[in-house]
Amino acid sequence: MGDLANPVRGEGALRVGGEMLVLRPSFAALVAAESELGPLFALVERGAEGRLGIGEMVGLFWHCLRECPEGVTRERLGEAVVEAGLAAVTPVLRGLLRQILAGK
Repeated sequence: MGDLANPVRGEGALRVGGEMLVLRPSFAALVAAESELGPLFALVERGAEGRLGIGEMVGLFWHCLRECPEGVTRERLGEAVVEAGLAAVTPVLRGLLRQILAGK
């Protein structure tokens, strides 16, 4: 995946292994995330209050993947989040949550 994330579109990027994955909070992605994780407003509130679980974060990231390279599974994405640490992935999460609230 050679394309960089486009912040104007609310995209963020996350490294998994040697590959940069672009996360885009599209309508379809957010509908899928909401189906699994519950209402998006509640998700944003939990995130703002520091109560968003790592499983919820990975779920949101998973649904927002613009493209999923071969070999990248949801479990591998979760492992990459843990390997990177919360400090490294929080800006990506913050950008997605901001986009959910503000729109384009």
